[in-house]
Amino acid sequence: MTVLRVLLADDHPLYRDGVARSLRDAGDIDIVGEAQDGESAAAMCVALRPDLVLLDISMPKGGGIGALGQIMQMETPPLVAMLTASEDEGDLMQALKLGALGYVLKGVGATELVELVRELAAGRSYVSPGLAGRLLLAMRGKGAAAEPNPLADLSRREEDILKLVAQGRSNKEVGRELNIQEKTVKHYMTSILQKLQVRNRVEAAMLAREHLKP
Repeated sequence: MTVLRVLLADDHPLYRDGVARSLRDAGDIDIVGEAQDGESAAAMCVALRPDLVLLDISMPKGGGIGALGQIMQMETPPLVAMLTASEDEGDLMQALKLGALGYVLKGVGATELVELVRELAAGRSYVSPGLAGRLLLAMRGKGAAAEPNPLADLSRREEDILKLVAQGRSNKEVGRELNIQEKTVKHYMTSILQKLQVRNRVEAAMLAREHLKP
């Protein structure tokens, strides 16, 4: 059994302890470190090399957003998701822009959080449902909906890849499905993001769900 190595950063000890306990109880998740501020979270990422980092936004010393920016400057950064009470659209957009794979609200239950951690560690993106609608509205506000079909410039292969990404598949799973290498999928994803003028696979997947035929 593959054990997922997770770093948890939150400045509320009781909440942090509860989350750590719930994840450890799953059996396949190991909490390799716990940080109480942004600076510690970034430093522990370098030292511990976790598979996944869960960051609160409202923490001392730079907070989760500051830590995320530092973590993403690592040569091979881990996967990062925000685990936060903040429903602020600005926090959401900034986290995704900096490279967060997920944005999870703290109201999530223990069982669901365990499943989300497994999904995120597999490279699948996630945004809490209520916030996903706001993200789409914000993208439309930027003019994404002004184009009759923002996916018109994609090649057939790029459409196939984007359709699988929109289903929540990781790059490795997309490669297996289409019989191409994972690094080739990454190359295509770079091209897709540029053509769609979006910042990450979460935004690309949302456009795909709106415009691609099933």
